[in-house]
Amino acid sequence: MAGLLAYGAYVPYHRLARQDIAAALGTSAGRGTRSVAGYDEDTTSMAVEAARPALRGDSGLRGSIRHLLLATAAPAYLDKTNAAAVHAALALDRHVLALDVAAAVRSGIGALIAGARSDVPTLAVLADIRTGRPGSTDESACGDAAAAFVFGAPSATRPVIAEVVAHDALSEELLERWRLPGAVASRVWEERFAEDIYVGLAREALDGALSEAGWEAADIDHFAVAGLHGRACAAVRRGSGVRLAALTPDFADAIGNTGTAHIGVQLADVLDRARPGEKIALVVLGDGAGVLLLRATDALPAHRATRPVAEQIASHSAPMAYASFLSWRGMLDREPPRRPDPEPPYAPPAHRRTAWKYAFTGSRCEKCGARHLPVSRVCASCRAVDAMVDEPMEQVHGTVVTFTVDRLAFTPSPPMLVVVVDYDGGGRFRCQLTDATEADASVGARVEMTFRRTVTAGGVHNYFWKARPLREARATGPARD
Repeated sequence: MAGLLAYGAYVPYHRLARQDIAAALGTSAGRGTRSVAGYDEDTTSMAVEAARPALRGDSGLRGSIRHLLLATAAPAYLDKTNAAAVHAALALDRHVLALDVAAAVRSGIGALIAGARSDVPTLAVLADIRTGRPGSTDESACGDAAAAFVFGAPSATRPVIAEVVAHDALSEELLERWRLPGAVASRVWEERFAEDIYVGLAREALDGALSEAGWEAADIDHFAVAGLHGRACAAVRRGSGVRLAALTPDFADAIGNTGTAHIGVQLADVLDRARPGEKIALVVLGDGAGVLLLRATDALPAHRATRPVAEQIASHSAPMAYASFLSWRGMLDREPPRRPDPEPPYAPPAHRRTAWKYAFTGSRCEKCGARHLPVSRVCASCRAVDAMVDEPMEQVHGTVVTFTVDRLAFTPSPPMLVVVVDYDGGGRFRCQLTDATEADASVGARVEMTFRRTVTAGGVHNYFWKARPLREARATGPARD
């Protein structure tokens, strides 16, 4: 089997306090917060954000990928391949096979096992946005996130950071959780019905993988269990025979259960902390049970993700208003600005400018070195014609030189913040500022770029890049009880 070469995770910036849900609906309050994808985010954009750090700074790794698997239970499109937009935003080779592994939480462990078993370098991305009816357990207990993992053979520049040791999976037809196409929220059967079934399946799958690896449960150093059946997951954690110290955090009070992405977020957190030689076991419950066993290598400490999961969880917004959350989720029909409705993107021009629109690739003049955003055939500095080379800009930071707070422009989260950015090393561009308040829009503010869904109009999602404040790891205070 292939080894794990790189990884990344993405936890959205926004949080919703569970006590605010309770206050609005008159229900009992749970502890802590849940993570919330921004009004301009979906599982496609979050998949890009998770994969970017996994591929950052290694063009050889990016160029070697041959399969891209996007696992999600909340695809932005049906019929159309969502992984194709992720492929375009990451500027992967045209010969990469980009596929969706969609419809159920089980697809997350499926993508990981498929990547581990692949004979070519594979990027497996897990992303989910969890929504429930107002007042439901799913609404308050779940959250949104994404994680990405690159599997393949080691190279001179990219060693294996975790060996894939064994796996096992059991499939079971089980009417425990379901959602009809077009429905906003899932329906679930009474929890006691599936608990014992899942516990038995998990035990059998874990025993099978441990037997293949030649391990004992007591040998495991990091044990992660994920799935939307909370009671079954808790029972597996208690009854697995794994040492108490090996149980990994489930982040329930900080970001909630992130569905398809949750096992990926837990694995990324383990890789942020694991020491060489430590043994990792992943268990996912859903329509059966899946198990993946890995062992950290000596190369892991030198190739950890640039932004750990714990840091992303700690750096977050102040808890948002519950009404804003409902509006972002489409459950509260807010009056739009008195402006014409936005137009959808048009297919021909979008296809002609894929590198600019999806990968934020500008151009640089070979004669004088001037950068151009967007791409230009004629240099604005020296007037040279057709002397341009591609200039990837998605990793380049910049400084705000002027800004506008627009209270009339169409946006699901008014006001719209628009900034003009001067990029480090040259180039200027006007774009929206996201994950920010009006106070963040200031001259001299440092920003980075992020892939977002700018608007959905006429049933078409328009993806492009926005700026967001370049923040150090910080927390706005403890989650409110």
